[in-house]
Amino acid sequence: MPDLPPPPRPRKDPQRIEQLGRVRVDDYAWMKDDNWQAVLRDPSKVKPQVLEHLKAENAYAGAVLAGTEALQARLFDEMKGRIKEDDASVPVPDGPFEYYSRYELGAQHPRHLRRRRGSEGGEELLLDEAERAREHAYYHVGAAGHSPDHALYAWAEDIQGSEFYRIRLRDLAAGADLPVVIESAYGDFAFSPDSAWLFWIWRDENARPAKVFRRPARGGEDVLVYEEPDDGMFLAVWTAADDSHVLIGAQNQETSEVWLIPADDPLAAPRLVEARREGVRYSLERWRGGWLIRTNDDGAVDFKVMASEAAVPARASWREFLGHRPGRLIVGLAAYSRHLVRLERENACDRIVVRDEAGEEHVIAFEEAAYALSLERGLEYDTEATRFVYQSPTTPRQWFDYDMRSRSRTLRKVQEIPSGHDASRYETRRLYARAPDGAEIPVTVLMLKGTPLDGSAPLVLYGYGAYGHAQEPAFSIRSLSLVDRGWVWALAHIRGGSDKGWGWFLDGRKLKKKNSFTDFIACAEHLVAEGYSRAGRIAAYGGSAGGMLMGAVANMRPDLWGAVIAAVPFVDVLNTMSDVSLPLTPPEWPEWGNPLEDAEAYDYIASYSPYDNVTAQAYPPILATGGLSDPRVTWWEPEKWIARLRERSTGERPLLLKINLEAGHAGASGRFDFLREIALDYAFAIWAIEGEAAL
Repeated sequence: MPDLPPPPRPRKDPQRIEQLGRVRVDDYAWMKDDNWQAVLRDPSKVKPQVLEHLKAENAYAGAVLAGTEALQARLFDEMKGRIKEDDASVPVPDGPFEYYSRYELGAQHPRHLRRRRGSEGGEELLLDEAERAREHAYYHVGAAGHSPDHALYAWAEDIQGSEFYRIRLRDLAAGADLPVVIESAYGDFAFSPDSAWLFWIWRDENARPAKVFRRPARGGEDVLVYEEPDDGMFLAVWTAADDSHVLIGAQNQETSEVWLIPADDPLAAPRLVEARREGVRYSLERWRGGWLIRTNDDGAVDFKVMASEAAVPARASWREFLGHRPGRLIVGLAAYSRHLVRLERENACDRIVVRDEAGEEHVIAFEEAAYALSLERGLEYDTEATRFVYQSPTTPRQWFDYDMRSRSRTLRKVQEIPSGHDASRYETRRLYARAPDGAEIPVTVLMLKGTPLDGSAPLVLYGYGAYGHAQEPAFSIRSLSLVDRGWVWALAHIRGGSDKGWGWFLDGRKLKKKNSFTDFIACAEHLVAEGYSRAGRIAAYGGSAGGMLMGAVANMRPDLWGAVIAAVPFVDVLNTMSDVSLPLTPPEWPEWGNPLEDAEAYDYIASYSPYDNVTAQAYPPILATGGLSDPRVTWWEPEKWIARLRERSTGERPLLLKINLEAGHAGASGRFDFLREIALDYAFAIWAIEGEAAL
């Protein structure tokens, strides 16, 4: 590429780090801004030398990929053409109203609306995100909802991607915003069932949820309700399904605790349900005047459900309601006055089970080999209807209202694809790859019918494998742009996720983290062996913790990949897990281990941390992306990683970094701007694997 500028070569400033008797040297530690807390709130405060380097990296990536710009535009147009621009959600009933959202033609953000129940007119505007977003390069609403008396509407908005939210409220009768702005908030809040109070969560300077406050809903002084003493816990606040309580939850990846405030005494001090015990998780659901407790206590790896009639359901009052069955993960519960609905997952397949007050159960059945289900509980407790969403790699989303008593379903909405979608053109398959230790890893494959299985097709292999998040075989308007070009799209259900139960998660964390990496490689090798592609024609794709996966497999098997796309990649694992000031470090020690106090954890992380294991070998083309306002994976992680890769790689393939200077972890906030970022990823993969002729 003789016409291209040389890649940026940042200065090296070796920093010696001694920890638990071990020593490592970090040549690019200077890329971390010591003032990062201020940068999250105001990205213009990033130190000049860092900003200069990031701009140089963006310019270089732009120059290398300049020939893909027309392809990026086509990909964007294709993906945008699959979006119904004036789309609306299915209205959710609550008392005299039904609430919904709608996008206007061309709008990147929705409007929040309501109308009288059963009416097609009399629409009332609650919040216009598109209007508010006009003032900001980034705008995201993390939570929004009305007070139980339908008089107020509240929302939490983030204007720079840092996830420091501000909460605002609107008086719906007056049609005006209240002079109330709650700053430094977490994107979570709850009205008391009497509508008089707002409970909200405060984030400290290190971006951690640390305190729960209560204030009069229409404005007034904040009162501290709960303060979390452990930096490693996340906080949440919500109301019970039957509006009997306000609940406060504290949890990390392996331990949880819940506090209760009765609805008839919202000023009461919260009462502890059951004190936290390391490794024990529990959550509460109110049903028929008592409590249901979903828990992994007593070795119930895939969770069981206990019941209690106590006002405060401490552990001593629990009795078994639904026993533990290994391999059947109880994902969640939705309670109604006369029915209980649960979502289960087994062998990477979801199912919905409905139970009536007499204890009789039935399963809502589906026919496809691989599909995804999600529950949308709604806002009403005394109802016979529940709502769920069904989709598969070939089937666009379908919203159903399900009558739990008559067992009949009503199709309320089908995701419309304006440019057209013929499901019969595509084929979904479920394969199983064998890991080095004998575990069977599910792989979901989407391709055009008739795709030759002779190794000639290019393939995307997507993976995540962390925090117990399952990779659902969902419908994607984005992946079709590759599949329609003859690519195979494959989803690896690797350990670290909960695709095959909570034990599947436990087998891919802490001192078993490498299982995630070897599982992913096994999936790639199986796809090659079965003729779906061949080594060098596979694009490995993942983001965040999945970006760490990308860094690890690039180090371990660079020969397999024709391209690696690492979005907001968590690649500097050892340094980040050793920095207690960063937002997610103490909360994530249960996931990765604590290298500050545990020598075994230090050595294990050091053995796979992508940044620390870059070696002198020929790396495939790599595109790393990030966001300057990202509080989860800070920008210097991909910045440092690409610098070290470029320094040590013995190959000639491009190693690129693209940092969004106006966004955070989730990328661009607008629904169309986000597609432009995906179009860049896809264009990079096509260019890297198929070459200039495919542009």
